[in-house]
Amino acid sequence: MTESLPHQAGPPDEPGPPAEDHRHMIRRRSLTLLIIVLLIGIPAGYLVISANQSRDSGREKEAKYAATGMTEGWPSKLQRRIYEVPVPVPSEEVAYYETNNWKTSRLYVQFETTQAGLDAFLAGLGVDRDDLKRGEMAISDRAQRVTGWEFGGSGSWWGLVNEQRNPAPTQDVMVDMENPDYPMVYVVSRTVP
Repeated sequence: MTESLPHQAGPPDEPGPPAEDHRHMIRRRSLTLLIIVLLIGIPAGYLVISANQSRDSGREKEAKYAATGMTEGWPSKLQRRIYEVPVPVPSEEVAYYETNNWKTSRLYVQFETTQAGLDAFLAGLGVDRDDLKRGEMAISDRAQRVTGWEFGGSGSWWGLVNEQRNPAPTQDVMVDMENPDYPMVYVVSRTVP
């Protein structure tokens, strides 16, 4: 076995570590407290802000999908692309409503535009003014009940059905030409998911 060597004690006159004064102790504890608050407070604050934003977003989506009629404003770019409804710029009085079920999805859109806007819209559908038929009731009674649209009475009504093969949507279009400078356009675009 090996012998253990005795440890030599340090000289008795060497000073030990200095004692911590009261100011230094308070500063050290304050710094420790600050670090703890930052490590806990910042993530907790972030979580609270994130939760509030998420809740607000959920409320907006809930209101959007709980709508039971036309909603003022433009349909999203995605909706316009899926349903192939090229709402022209400039357009006023824009409103829309979307319904979805396992059988058919529909986007109802209305807008007032200019003569050039109407031509651009029809060109976006792949048709032109010659395809519009005076007095043709292209939008069904069911669609009129869903949206609250009424195509009877006065008005210079023109209609067309732009029927396309699946998966492309079919658009039913009614145009009120009572004010020829600013025609009012009503569209029901339906697609089978």
